Amino acid sequence: MRCLFGLVLFGVGITMQIEANLGAAPWDVFHTGVSELTGISTGWIIVITGVLLLLLWIPLHERPGLGTILNATVIGVVVDVALPIIGEPGSVVARLVMTLGGVIIVAIGSGFYIGAGLGPGPRDGLMTGLAKRSVRGRSISIRAGRTFVEVVVMVIGVLLGGAIGIGTVAFMVGIGPLVQIFLPPLTMSPRTPSAPETLTAPRSPR
Repeated sequence: MRCLFGLVLFGVGITMQIEANLGAAPWDVFHTGVSELTGISTGWIIVITGVLLLLLWIPLHERPGLGTILNATVIGVVVDVALPIIGEPGSVVARLVMTLGGVIIVAIGSGFYIGAGLGPGPRDGLMTGLAKRSVRGRSISIRAGRTFVEVVVMVIGVLLGGAIGIGTVAFMVGIGPLVQIFLPPLTMSPRTPSAPETLTAPRSPR
């Protein structure tokens, strides 16, 4: 439930940024750009992109979890449901508040779903998979891999009609520090066995 709740928050935060119309997160610039080109709803583009990214996990030898599958499907559905409900604000001040609020809500949602420990999202797994590879004998850092991929998809999104702006910058600058703040208190502690279980449970062969 924590994972699902986090993904719903994540989808609402993304919707707020899209509707604020001051620039979406890099991946959502891509999603909205493809949506503009194809006429398919942004939510379904998010779902389709997530599924296609999971196919890229195969050569990277990454293993999805329940949270991975939920991430690939739930966020897109939430965005499609939330877009007509939230609506586009009229004033610039309201747009700024919605943009910043969207980034914060995405960070809180990330803390819930990542902290549930049920597996990374399709995009996160792509980054960790790339980090296990090397180019000319040099390993690829997660930061470098993520930055490269997000810049590429953002540029493609802009070329397809997606919009960048202050919201894009706010997300890129703020999401990392905010997740770092929210993740520790929202991370589930591993379950510790009770005293009787400790005495009777068989030892792991590993």
